[in-house]
Amino acid sequence: MSPPPPVTEKTFTNFTPSQGANYAQNRGGYHPTLYKTILSHHTSAGGQLNSLLDIGCGPGTVTRALAPHFQHVVGLDPSEGMIQNARLLGGTSGNGDKIQYEISSAEQLGSHLEPRIEEGSVDLITAATAAHWFNMPHFWQRAACVLKPGGTVALWTVGSAKTHASTPNAASIEAALKTLDDSELQPYYEPGNRLALNLYVDLPLPWTVAPPIAEFDKEFYFRKEWGPEDGTGELLESSGAEMDLEVIEKIWGTMSQVQRWRDAHPEEAGTEKDIVKRLVRVIASLLHEAGVEEGKEMVKVVFRGVLMMVKKRA
Repeated sequence: MSPPPPVTEKTFTNFTPSQGANYAQNRGGYHPTLYKTILSHHTSAGGQLNSLLDIGCGPGTVTRALAPHFQHVVGLDPSEGMIQNARLLGGTSGNGDKIQYEISSAEQLGSHLEPRIEEGSVDLITAATAAHWFNMPHFWQRAACVLKPGGTVALWTVGSAKTHASTPNAASIEAALKTLDDSELQPYYEPGNRLALNLYVDLPLPWTVAPPIAEFDKEFYFRKEWGPEDGTGELLESSGAEMDLEVIEKIWGTMSQVQRWRDAHPEEAGTEKDIVKRLVRVIASLLHEAGVEEGKEMVKVVFRGVLMMVKKRA
């Protein structure tokens, strides 16, 4: 196998510890039903619950949530700032061992670590809202090496968010946000962002990369989508919940396209001219127009998303 390519995602990879801490505090977690779906589908086909490897783990949100179900748990992320925060937040596996957090890309999957991630040692590999930054052919090659026969890869992402129709002036809010996004944020979307927004329809799978990775079982492939029409989605902890404007501002502030906008506009970032602050003011104005009192502005947000699972042949 050829050496892994250099990391091409720069926004999250270059996060400082303070940026990692902000991400950990404001990004939010995933819905318990999502985790239940992953574990159920994994074990239904004979997958075991001994070893978990969480890729692109960031501050360890998913790693800690799934860790009680496994005996040995490792979180990997290419960002030193993210890993520092993951180690501070800690967490333990099902047998009480500390979660191991290490700096590694998805293409390396710990091959450079001491001790390294051993071949054929991992039951479940997870990547939450991260695979769109991976070099997928190299990732699938390494995943095929480290997974046990019958092991599973679970990849999922959040796509777009939508203002629920129950929110006052919802249609106008959606239209105004789209206008601002199209006019100012679009230049800061990267191909990975668009893969996620399109719910991984074009994400390379083991049998679509060249050459195909024969170790994976196409017959096991599982895909489940969530959309705004179901009201909650059971994808994020915050799915279907009403949020105040402060929470919305903090969540938007963790998005990579927003970070790139801020990097390109350092004199405006964090001021009243900040892209997120202007987005929030648009929402507030349209809520007030609909009769919502100042200080009582709440928005119900629902999300699109997808879960994809692939199994290594037993």
